[in-house]
Amino acid sequence: MRVSSPSIPETAAPPTHYENFPVASWLCPPRLRPPIAAIYTFARTADDIADEGDADAAERLATLQAYRAELAAVAGGKPPSASRWPEVFGPLAHAIADFGLPESLLADLLSAFMQDIGKSRDRTGYADRDGLLDYCSRSANPVGRLLLHLYGVHDTRSLAQSDAICSALQLINFWQDLSVDLPRGRYYLPQADCLAHGLAPADFAGFAPIGPAAPPRAAIELVASLVAWARALMNEGAPLVHRLPGRAGWELRFVVQGGHRILDKIEARGCDTFTGRPTVGVADAPLLAWRALRMRRQSAA
Repeated sequence: MRVSSPSIPETAAPPTHYENFPVASWLCPPRLRPPIAAIYTFARTADDIADEGDADAAERLATLQAYRAELAAVAGGKPPSASRWPEVFGPLAHAIADFGLPESLLADLLSAFMQDIGKSRDRTGYADRDGLLDYCSRSANPVGRLLLHLYGVHDTRSLAQSDAICSALQLINFWQDLSVDLPRGRYYLPQADCLAHGLAPADFAGFAPIGPAAPPRAAIELVASLVAWARALMNEGAPLVHRLPGRAGWELRFVVQGGHRILDKIEARGCDTFTGRPTVGVADAPLLAWRALRMRRQSAA
């Protein structure tokens, strides 16, 4: 799970959470910047609880449960004055009151954080793609749905396309970050896909980034197949950019094209993200802008 800087979906900084999602950029209408910033701070703080410092898994889970209780309190109208995290729940209380942010979507994010802690503790992964998409439905899709809520977009088709984009972004982060996640005990490669390429869980200990050997051809082909899956999912959701008005549509164009650009860079590495992590940064902005503009021209044709 990762949180990103505005518009440009990825930078050269170390991995954090929700890296591929925009956060109140200049494309965002000024009236929506406070609630988007409140959502970001909520997720960023929960990320720090789940991932930073020296606390063990039990302590992290207990703290996130307390955090969840405070979310329920402010969503129920309780003043956040006595909050353990006033910098989080003060602005979030205003955003919930002013914009009716659904508590369930915010709670889903916390559920995904808790799941991450448990799986990292137990060093377990996901049996198949359906299991991974279930995780994405809580770790990523709520972000898109919260943003659509702020823009007043609630129709079923838009929500489904948003889910496809957000799940694709989450998957892209996974395939981008293998060199970081595997040594930390984070296993997002679906076991069914691994087995289909002749890879057992124990095999990953023998090659980079955990073992000394170079990634075998089977591992490279595995990543290539998962990259193709993420790209297809992104393309499934991409028509949403033509259905959102004004700045929202432009914001989403950059997000979609940023995701595609990371996939391009993974493929340019020969789909070897076991030994390095491709990034997208400021130098990619002109290409992203050209691709975003081209999406608009194609829609008008």
